[in-house]
Amino acid sequence: MHHLLIVGAGRGGTEVLHAFQRSPLLTVIGVVDPDEDAVGVHLAKRGQIRVEKTWTAFQGTAIDFIIDATGEHGVLEQLIHYFPEAAVLPGEFVRVLLERLAEKERMLEAIIHCTSEAISVADQAGETMLINPAYTRMTGYTEDDVIGKPASADIGMQESVHLRVLETGESVRDARMKIGQDRRDIIVNAAPVVVDGRVRGSVGVIRDISEMKALTKELKAAKQKIRTLEAKYTFDDIIAESESMRFVVDQAKLAATMPVNVLIRGESGTGKELFAHAIHAASDRKYEQFVRVNCAAIAPSLLESELFGYEDGAFSGARRGGKRGYFEEAHGGSLFLDEIGELPLDVQAKLLRVLQENEVVRVGGTKAVPVDVRIIAATNANLEQKIITGEFREDLYYRINRLPIHIPALRERPDDLSPLATHLLRKLNQSYGRSVERISEDALEAIRKQAWKGNVRELENVIGRALIFTDKTEQVLRKGHLQLVVPTSPIKRSARPKKEIKHLSDEMSYVEEQLIREALDVVNGNKTEAAKQLGISLRALYYKVERFNIRC
Repeated sequence: MHHLLIVGAGRGGTEVLHAFQRSPLLTVIGVVDPDEDAVGVHLAKRGQIRVEKTWTAFQGTAIDFIIDATGEHGVLEQLIHYFPEAAVLPGEFVRVLLERLAEKERMLEAIIHCTSEAISVADQAGETMLINPAYTRMTGYTEDDVIGKPASADIGMQESVHLRVLETGESVRDARMKIGQDRRDIIVNAAPVVVDGRVRGSVGVIRDISEMKALTKELKAAKQKIRTLEAKYTFDDIIAESESMRFVVDQAKLAATMPVNVLIRGESGTGKELFAHAIHAASDRKYEQFVRVNCAAIAPSLLESELFGYEDGAFSGARRGGKRGYFEEAHGGSLFLDEIGELPLDVQAKLLRVLQENEVVRVGGTKAVPVDVRIIAATNANLEQKIITGEFREDLYYRINRLPIHIPALRERPDDLSPLATHLLRKLNQSYGRSVERISEDALEAIRKQAWKGNVRELENVIGRALIFTDKTEQVLRKGHLQLVVPTSPIKRSARPKKEIKHLSDEMSYVEEQLIREALDVVNGNKTEAAKQLGISLRALYYKVERFNIRC
């Protein structure tokens, strides 16, 4: 540390004292002036700096620099003579130098003040020496609150990033803290100020991540909104003119407002998936993921890993790093399980646990992953019969059947046929490049007479096929365009002698028992082969063998 003596405590000497009083490079060891009322004398006394009336009092003292701020002729030469070991500088030279430094300092401060980033600067003692307006706007602290005070004054009991930088001499990146009177979440990047190989201070740049969090949330909502294009349909896409169908739509709208699992039932082609889309799109999960899984379309050996995911190396051919399952993909949203009645029993057991515990364990893993998923299931199978035959778990049935919705077959709601046919006509016009405006009355009458065993899917197929065979200039779809199967009259059976009518379930059980006995006899008691030939699971076969008390 170099020692500085200031001779003259008037205006010039006072400016020099101000400039070097807190310098990390120089220590002002004394001020000389015969006037005890000089401004610089009072400033030196407040700073506990030695004050003398003549410079001869400092002879013999180790002094590196002397600044002549008196402006008097001959003083500079005398100082050079009395202090040959010190560098003696004229006050005018120092004043010009200080003005240039002050100009650069003001320019630097202007740059710091105009930036939108909050900035604070601490000196080597760990006291705040500079902040900018952005800092005040972010934290609520003014210069009076923090300048000249420890750098931890604005963060309470938290560790000061400035102090860490000053202690270690290393930069700090992405330090998360809370700051200000309202404890705002911030990220701080700080770096040391190094002069001549020594840390002389610390500069911190502060970013408000509470605003970033809000923007991130908005961005996520926007992304999720785009992703909900996977839920393609809403209740506006459902044609419901008949009273029965309006009742079903009202049920589905109620289901959308409640956080319960939904089971949609109905024949194939009635629009079960359409309702699943609409329920999700009308729920409070509409901005989250809607994941669709056709349980009958995935091989049973892969279904468990697809639903629940798997860890790295869980099985041969597993993706490196593992894979998230459909439940994790649908976290926060809805999972549509179509054809749920086709789930294998072992997968049913794991699904039941997921629904009970709200967590999944990946295949090959041990760690439970929390999930928040709303199940919308659909089936055209008779689950009650499957429960009796042991093909569907009764406890799982009660879990997914909290709010059942049954979609009536198209033949049971004839009032919907005309509006549905017209809606499909408009939709398929765009697909096939046609401009057919309406369906003739005789064509609609023919449509109403059909049984529509394939329901809406069959109706769409008939309308689409008819459009293909229309000319591009035609504007009316006529009966001749439709390729309908003419309903045949029921075959008259020959009269049979009356006999005792038995209960249907007893008859079915008898026939079922005989078929199982015959199958086991053909395969010499091999239950695995018998189950395969009968088209049922091995577990279901064991259940039936025990039920009918079959010995083999």
